[in-house]
Amino acid sequence: MNILHISDLHFGPYHWKGNDEALLKKINSYNTDIVINTGDLTTDSMESEYCDARDFLNGIKCDNIISIIGNHDKLNKRSHELFKEYIFKPEKLIYPLSDKRLEKKGLFLSEKNLVLNEYFTDINYLKKIKIGNKTLLAVCIDSNILNNCYGYVEESILNSLSLEINNTEYDMAVVLIHHSLLGTDECPLTNSKRVIDFITRHRVGNVFCGHTHESDIRQSNDIINKHQFTQFVCGSTSSGSISHQGYNMFYYLKNVGEENLQIYIVKIVVKEDKLEFQEERII
Repeated sequence: MNILHISDLHFGPYHWKGNDEALLKKINSYNTDIVINTGDLTTDSMESEYCDARDFLNGIKCDNIISIIGNHDKLNKRSHELFKEYIFKPEKLIYPLSDKRLEKKGLFLSEKNLVLNEYFTDINYLKKIKIGNKTLLAVCIDSNILNNCYGYVEESILNSLSLEINNTEYDMAVVLIHHSLLGTDECPLTNSKRVIDFITRHRVGNVFCGHTHESDIRQSNDIINKHQFTQFVCGSTSSGSISHQGYNMFYYLKNVGEENLQIYIVKIVVKEDKLEFQEERII
């Protein structure tokens, strides 16, 4: 199973001045079973930015593209509806088990003051993908707070996800979440332990994140609970706001779930309207 990981495309004012068609050609040159996109497709959650992001994703030649929402995609009260209209509409949204004692701000909008199709702003869902004789379960967790760059995950939603996972047959589970669990930045996920406990409970082996605009791969080894997972933080793939390294980038993971796993980081250097790609094998 081969996975390509992109993130933080930031269509709109933060989108780079690079050549999108050249980037798509490079992405499409890989033998990819699944493309994982970990959020911040837009800069300001504008409908026009969602349209541009949709057009870019439609240019990726892969049957299985999994996208989650990022904090920049959640800056207006229609963000969740725009995401479902232009990027991805899950077959089934995951709701809290109870509407009591919810702590996440903006999780439900008031029906008295707004006219929306959906007043629940989170986009949490499961997606099963069968590749060969293996079934991958993507657990997609919305860590974003409406009109806020910090992250927070509601415990009741994790409990609802657990119930769904326990009733689902799969061979391997991965988690997609915009904010990093193991690292941090100026706007972190404020209750990462809650999510790490969830990952340990379900024996998730790989976690895919974005948000920081800096590439980072690290492992967590829980000695007490005898569980280890790898976290992939993808730097921005096509944003003008990139890390101090000066590279946009994406990951390519070959033979995921097998002993001969190969991990590549593909760095992208923008020179006027031309792109240079620097591929480096990490493992």
